[in-house]
Amino acid sequence: TVPKIVFAMCAFGFCASAVAADFEVSDAWIRLLPAGAPAGGYFSLRNNSNAQVALVGASSSDYRNVMLHRTKEESGTSRMIHVESVDVPANGSVSFAPGGYHLMLMGPVRAHSVGDRVPVTLEFSDKHKITAQFEVRAPGSR
Repeated sequence: TVPKIVFAMCAFGFCASAVAADFEVSDAWIRLLPAGAPAGGYFSLRNNSNAQVALVGASSSDYRNVMLHRTKEESGTSRMIHVESVDVPANGSVSFAPGGYHLMLMGPVRAHSVGDRVPVTLEFSDKHKITAQFEVRAPGSR
């Protein structure tokens, strides 16, 4: 059986993944922006269970507020909207990527540099939580 929370780091910590029961987080990273500016958080989330679950929140000790957002194109204009939850299908996955779903990390409590690791805890509708280490990457990263 898989322990409730297990952390697995790729060689030398360059990429992180986290596993909690039936959930996997991989390719977790944050785009570094100028001091004080909200940062975007991106990752892939896999649900290996036979039941749909929803991601309903996130938090980090490195930020005062973390929200679920989605970028939406309307009449040629791109805007970010807050979402209450993101469904993750049974035996399926969801990608949080530039131009789509993402975490909006606001109010950094410390300065970050490229290569830093930031713990982010994802919260699910079934009350499970999983903490993954997000790698801080340069502004132009995708």
